[in-house]
Amino acid sequence: MELLIKGSTELNKMFMALQRTAAGLRHDFGEVENLQQSLHGARDFVKKAAARIEESILSDLLLVRPAAGLLTPNVTHDGASRDEFVLALSGAANFVRANPHFAISLALRSNDETKIALVYSPIDERLYYAELGRGAYVFSAYHSARVRVSNLTEPADLTVAYNTPGTYKTIGDVRRTGCPALDLAWVASGKFDAFVSEPLDFAEIAAGDLLVREAGGKIRMDSDLIATNGHLEL
Repeated sequence: MELLIKGSTELNKMFMALQRTAAGLRHDFGEVENLQQSLHGARDFVKKAAARIEESILSDLLLVRPAAGLLTPNVTHDGASRDEFVLALSGAANFVRANPHFAISLALRSNDETKIALVYSPIDERLYYAELGRGAYVFSAYHSARVRVSNLTEPADLTVAYNTPGTYKTIGDVRRTGCPALDLAWVASGKFDAFVSEPLDFAEIAAGDLLVREAGGKIRMDSDLIATNGHLEL
């Protein structure tokens, strides 16, 4: 097959599956914009759209690794091997309000270790991706470029994304975007210096975790999720 992005054949097959699913999501996004007078109706529509993501992409992913399992926030499907695809729609609440800041997060794990990670923004068609041991990249307009975390440490210089209750002590120039998968991708690419969150569903952050690490950052997941550029302590 002709490779679309720099990386393995498996990575490219996963990206093609994401692109096919994203085409349907872009159509759904147009429908959500017409439902803004009824948030209840929009929420129901987005819930069904998320379910369609899982259904439409699964058949494509099983062509990549037929024996793999599937983990999403709503579905756990055990496979016949130690491989597992981890999938989530991140930023669903933004999608409901016709805010384009949402993404599909997709990871391939083998023996409990993430090997491939993709975070794809369907509306601006920008992909952040990584393979274990090979660095992190962004792909847009048919061009791949390597990304790395920032090197900032001074509190006055920092831009930090938060996904926590308002009682959390903040530092730096604060952002709250509502899309944790992209927040992690933006830490990996130096747009944010850190991301702080209450615990999140693993399906939403599995891909972002590898992105941050491959870009030179650090990430800790215990009572809180804290991802940084590796040069500062929060």
